Amino acid sequence: MRLQRKPDWLRKKINPGEQAEMRALLGELRLNTVCQQALCPNIAECFSCGQATFLILGRDCTRQCSFCNVEKGAVPLPPDSDEPNRVVEAVLRLKLSHVVITSPTRDDLADGGANQYAATVAAIRQRSPATAVELLVPDFGGDQQSLATVLAARPAVLAHNLETVPRLYAVRQGADYRRSLQLLERAAAAPEAAPTKSGIMLGLGETEEEVVNVLQDLRQAGCSYLAIGQYLAPSRRHQPVMAYIRPERFEELRQQAVAMGFSHVESSPYTRSSYHAANYA
Repeated sequence: MRLQRKPDWLRKKINPGEQAEMRALLGELRLNTVCQQALCPNIAECFSCGQATFLILGRDCTRQCSFCNVEKGAVPLPPDSDEPNRVVEAVLRLKLSHVVITSPTRDDLADGGANQYAATVAAIRQRSPATAVELLVPDFGGDQQSLATVLAARPAVLAHNLETVPRLYAVRQGADYRRSLQLLERAAAAPEAAPTKSGIMLGLGETEEEVVNVLQDLRQAGCSYLAIGQYLAPSRRHQPVMAYIRPERFEELRQQAVAMGFSHVESSPYTRSSYHAANYA
């Protein structure tokens, strides 16, 4: 089943004119954002407020997740050693108090890109020490040393998205539910631990019981922060939306998650893992 018509609560208007200044800055500094790559529905709102989630390590992902619009490439470009400096320049010019850094999954790199994450945190800390840095990382193929490298950089928040319930993990090609949970658990238990955060999408065909089980798994893994949003297919070529979840259900889930012990929960149809990220701290 493929749903063709979005409900009224998912009809957000996008004004390209509100994005012009941010797009010009990103072009000048040769920086990528997940906002653009993933066709985020909040892009106009965030760009007009001078907010963006920076996508380091290029634009090509080595996995073929069927829900994601980030470009795919078996052999992406090597890490750019000057990229952390350009990210810092954007942080300074935008006067960001909180910045989110993410990347495509880079299974082609021995460290999964961990050293580039660490270098980016170090560069921001050197030139903009008051800026809180949140890292939204891939699973690093389960490599513990890569995770240790990222944690040693001491981000303010360490995020990794479970995305969906275990039964539907075919949409996350190359990923493993338990491996992702283990990453969050190790990060929360590490000596240099930062608060951990995860996000899930609704509307892929999950049941209510499965969603609650995922929330329980996250709490058992020590996860502090949670984002719950509606899955929206980027195109007809992507995984179809199986259900549009009403806003009231998102609020019910938010209340359930808070009762479970999450420190902060964002839950709404338009919530994304880095949307209103500064609210979590």
